[in-house]
Amino acid sequence: QVQLVESGGGLVQAGGSLRLSCAASGSIVSINAIGWYRQLPGKQRELVARQTGGGSTNYADSVKGRFTISRDNAKNTAYLQMNSLKPEDTAVYYCNADLWTIRTMPALNNYWGQGTQVTVSS
Repeated sequence: QVQLVESGGGLVQAGGSLRLSCAASGSIVSINAIGWYRQLPGKQRELVARQTGGGSTNYADSVKGRFTISRDNAKNTAYLQMNSLKPEDTAVYYCNADLWTIRTMPALNNYWGQGTQVTVSS
């Protein structure tokens, strides 16, 4: 069973920073693309940042220059460094990954984490 577990969310003042982590565990062979999404109540989940298996990254326009996605393949962990946070960044942040597992290779499977709350006060 594969699990993605996010951590690092919390309450921060505007202008502050947080670092989210997403740890993948289970019968994982390798992670391909991994990304962060966020969702406000009553709204659709939106892409924040995503990194392909080849290392290419893309960011939502609203976070460019403030957020950075990175990964540690040896630890099957991804990070989202969030700087200069704004109240409009307040949301539940979710980790998402395309990965290969021992049971399902060669097929890629997509997984979501349970989410972590980020609240930015003004």
